[in-house]
Amino acid sequence: MKAIGYHRPLPIAEADSLIDIVVDTPTPTGRDLLVRVEAVSVNPVDVKLRGGVAPADGALRVLGFDAAGTVEAVGPEVTGFRPGDAVFYAGAIDRPGTNSEFHLVDERIAGPKPRSLGFAEAAALPLTAITAWEMLFDRLGLVRGGEDGRSLLIVGGAGGVGSMAIQLARKLTNIRVIATASRPETAAWVRELGAHDVIDHNGAMPEQIRALGLSGVEAVFSTNATDRHFPALVEIVAPQGRIGLIDDPAPIDVRLLKRKSVSLHWELMFTRSLFQTADIAEQRALLAEVSRLVDDGTLRTTLTETLGRIDAATLRRAHALIESGTARGKIVLAGF
Repeated sequence: MKAIGYHRPLPIAEADSLIDIVVDTPTPTGRDLLVRVEAVSVNPVDVKLRGGVAPADGALRVLGFDAAGTVEAVGPEVTGFRPGDAVFYAGAIDRPGTNSEFHLVDERIAGPKPRSLGFAEAAALPLTAITAWEMLFDRLGLVRGGEDGRSLLIVGGAGGVGSMAIQLARKLTNIRVIATASRPETAAWVRELGAHDVIDHNGAMPEQIRALGLSGVEAVFSTNATDRHFPALVEIVAPQGRIGLIDDPAPIDVRLLKRKSVSLHWELMFTRSLFQTADIAEQRALLAEVSRLVDDGTLRTTLTETLGRIDAATLRRAHALIESGTARGKIVLAGF
């Protein structure tokens, strides 16, 4: 089968940073689904791994996490899917990736593709939806249908995760959603997704929060540059509030949180699959709920651009766009 991978970390401008290859088609065992990949999206984790993590022993690594496709075959222990089912999922960080014609995924972390979306539109959703959902409801403790009178700040609202977090918080809770954006087009995007208010993360955020009539916010979701923004976030968060982050910041001084009794929460959507936690199947349930919410019009895809087919040249373009820091929503590739 066709696949795209890398042998060693290289700048994305170099032709060998991602290469087209041919590898054996895998065989499903256990609870695995063998999926014919129809579309993939590119996430910051792809860029981080390709640019900084060398494959073990010089082997070639196939990247890619988000995918939408059709089940071709199933392992002997699979109970939730059968050949012909359309699925979408975000994969596992410790297994070969989705940048391949066929891909193995544990059925417990895959969900039924939204019927109302094409494969490209669906591929934009899984990783960001899981990350945003787990942060909002599992880590920050937001209550569906609740949160009246409370506020949430999402730093980096126009990115893939921020774009899903805005929708989930706005549609499923009554919390006031404040998103950060630094350009007119990204500010317009986060408002379109449902943010009540928009502030500029390149400006003085505490002053902008006070200008909204707020003395603080009960919850903060930081998607990037947490180390740069941390002192401001500590000032913004309300006493006994919560701060959640998903990036890999330079060291931050968590002692600043003590005076306000603020808690700090990490989110990594790969934790359940990495450690085969007892609740690993919660991700299948989560994706099934996201699929339902898309089909009933509550949520929308965050696809903003389909670059072309799934090959090394197009993936290099996608990685370069992510590295530029100007991407809005999600970038998708479709078809081999």
